[in-house]
Amino acid sequence: MDTLPEPDPAVFEHALRVAEALIFASDRPVKPERLQMALPMGTHAPAVLTALQARCAGRPVELVEIAGGFVFRTALDLAPAITRVVEVPRRLPRVAMETLAIIAYHQPVTRPEIEEIRGATLSQSTLDQLLDMSLVTGRGKKEVPGRPTLWGTTPRFLEQFGLKSLGDLPRREELVSVEAALPLSPPPA
Repeated sequence: MDTLPEPDPAVFEHALRVAEALIFASDRPVKPERLQMALPMGTHAPAVLTALQARCAGRPVELVEIAGGFVFRTALDLAPAITRVVEVPRRLPRVAMETLAIIAYHQPVTRPEIEEIRGATLSQSTLDQLLDMSLVTGRGKKEVPGRPTLWGTTPRFLEQFGLKSLGDLPRREELVSVEAALPLSPPPA
């Protein structure tokens, strides 16, 4: 098994600082490939990210993997204390959450298929709201008469719900209820 040579400790420490600065300054999760471009020669993004994650463990802000990249997030145990002073994010109405869940679990899916699963019509305003929040996007056209648009989730969806990938969605049978609308923050400008 090939092992990578150990980088100079001073160079590796500099790489940790570069990674921390890039992740802090980024408006979206930083993928290892993007980080690699900023690192000194001889250092490798996965090793740097693992070391940075270990360094941040137990601190107020931790490094977490979301949507295929890395971001800093408030430690879960501190969330109750700070939610009292942080603005309450916008919430999606129940119909929008139902629609988003259907798209997430059945993608790519057409509007008529969404309506069939929901058992109700889907207003354009609900779809527009999900599009405006960058949670869904068109994924081409279905090859049937009328060629309806196929809808799927976006990387922003993964970011918003703290998922590494769609494989991290709870299994349908684990879901108790979709009644509680989850708080959503607006997409970055």
